[in-house]
Amino acid sequence: MSTSTLQFLDTPDGPFAILVDADGRVLVSGWTSDAEAVLARLRPDRRPDEVVEGTTAAADAVRAYYDGELTAIDAVEVRQFGTPLQQAGWDALRRITPGAPLTYTGFAAALGSPAAVRAAASICARNAPALFVPCHRVLRGDGTMGGFAWGTDVKRRLLEREAG
Repeated sequence: MSTSTLQFLDTPDGPFAILVDADGRVLVSGWTSDAEAVLARLRPDRRPDEVVEGTTAAADAVRAYYDGELTAIDAVEVRQFGTPLQQAGWDALRRITPGAPLTYTGFAAALGSPAAVRAAASICARNAPALFVPCHRVLRGDGTMGGFAWGTDVKRRLLEREAG
């Protein structure tokens, strides 16, 4: 892999990091100011050879999202590495409407495998470009938060923002 760009933004939910590849596709994003935490979301063999701090086009979408344009993140290109089922799951996450979260069971059903709840949860857990691939829009069957790589407080605030 070549050089990737890392940008940090301030958001109402805390510092937000975006790591993009040479083509501007988001590899990893999340609520941290720790570059090592960002890189840790990628397998070692998928990490860029070099990371430079700079600006990314994806940052504009994050700012727009936080300004109330909840669909601004939808057009941002991402690059993820995974199995065909994981790829299908990450694509399905991008189709969940803001303000209309699914349960893990509902997400598994959206993947065509209603009994594959653990696989659905695993797809969410392995999602590296958080926000752009909105795994925060998946909840436990009882409506509680469940896990989130960047903390359940951030997940709760994102869901509240999206609910209007």
